[in-house]
Amino acid sequence: MRLPLMLFALLTSVLAGCAGYQIGSRTMFRPDVSTVHVPIIRGEGFRRFMGERLTEAVVKRVETVTPYKVVSAAEADTILEISLAPLTKRVLGETRNDDPRDIEIDYQARLNWVRCTGEPLIQPTAFPFATSQLLLSQGTHFVPEGGQSISSAEQVALDRLAAQIVEQMELSFPLGS
Repeated sequence: MRLPLMLFALLTSVLAGCAGYQIGSRTMFRPDVSTVHVPIIRGEGFRRFMGERLTEAVVKRVETVTPYKVVSAAEADTILEISLAPLTKRVLGETRNDDPRDIEIDYQARLNWVRCTGEPLIQPTAFPFATSQLLLSQGTHFVPEGGQSISSAEQVALDRLAAQIVEQMELSFPLGS
């Protein structure tokens, strides 16, 4: 008795047009991409190892959140090119002796995700003269008086920036669609 009812429900949903829908996180990512190469990120500032730290955060994020596999350049379908602008710091609050009480740091990264053939996979704007690069920014603040360090604040900002980068991979769809 249940089997004919289930078959009827399945047939009805197929005929109603629901058969083309997909469920799950795989539907949020490009189906035509399976591997990504992430070169070591170049940092333009004077802070050492920021590019390497961001590269590590991006690779971990891609491997855990997306269905893509991070591989070498020779094996990759696509290349995720990222460059890191110099860190900017500014004091938000001071003590009466001009000691910094609250400091904000900000990172900016330029992102370009392309196929190995050079075809861009991210369209940053609707302007026809725009490049395929996308500019992302992530800031955080820390309080040295409270025992927070710039290293921990930098790591928070880099992790958040890596999350933004991977989110752009999630939201990008083929150009012209």
